[in-house]
Amino acid sequence: MMYNLLVLSIVIFLAPAYPGAEIIGGHEVKPHSRPYMASLQQLSRNSKYVPYCGGALIRPNWVLTAAHCKKRIGPGQVLQAVLGDHSLSKHETIQQRLRIIRQIPNKNYSNRTMKDDIMLLQLETDAKINQYVNVLNLPKGGITDIKSGTRCTVAGWGKTKINDYSDTLQEVEVEVIDRRTCNSRYYYNQHPEITQDMICVGDSKGRGDSCQGDSGGPLICDKMYTGIVSFGKGCAIAKKPGVYTLLTKKYIDWIRDTIG
Repeated sequence: MMYNLLVLSIVIFLAPAYPGAEIIGGHEVKPHSRPYMASLQQLSRNSKYVPYCGGALIRPNWVLTAAHCKKRIGPGQVLQAVLGDHSLSKHETIQQRLRIIRQIPNKNYSNRTMKDDIMLLQLETDAKINQYVNVLNLPKGGITDIKSGTRCTVAGWGKTKINDYSDTLQEVEVEVIDRRTCNSRYYYNQHPEITQDMICVGDSKGRGDSCQGDSGGPLICDKMYTGIVSFGKGCAIAKKPGVYTLLTKKYIDWIRDTIG
């Protein structure tokens, strides 16, 4: 359970050294109830695949994730998207492991401001769509905004405690916080600025959030694909909620133009 369902006393921009966000205060989801979830993994020096981010399958051969999840690929290094997974340690026969052949971050992405933190991943072959692996539909026409107080969910395989990553897919329910509040001096104080293409989502009492290990994962509000886990400060800090890339019209147009 967004470079699966939020890490230090300063704002952490989840650049390559910080592999994403975690699920704090959540619970294990029913196995295979989120068939669109993708675990992004990189082949390590000891020939094991190590998870580094999450994502959502939006076409049989395309995964949507965060731009800060982009990896430098050296000789012999391989990236893959694992689909149909629930437990990362168990190699179930229903799993599909597909090689990532292209990483396409939005050209305007900035790791300083975290603007346009969105990326498409092209898979080497099409995933086989079934009850365990399926696509997550994009919002038609994009999302203008989500009303403050709306309850949403975010899922991933990231940390559930400060040093503990989850083996199974976790999910937490969080609440949309209005942009003006999130930009106020008591929250992010516009460092960075929370723009119209971002959305703040957290828990007013700091009981649940997303952070390291879940970057790129999908935010679901009103049963709709709403955002992508982007960055945060600390884990489940009441006035430092998680910030997500909001799937506005400009991003939906960019996705369609890129996929073709």
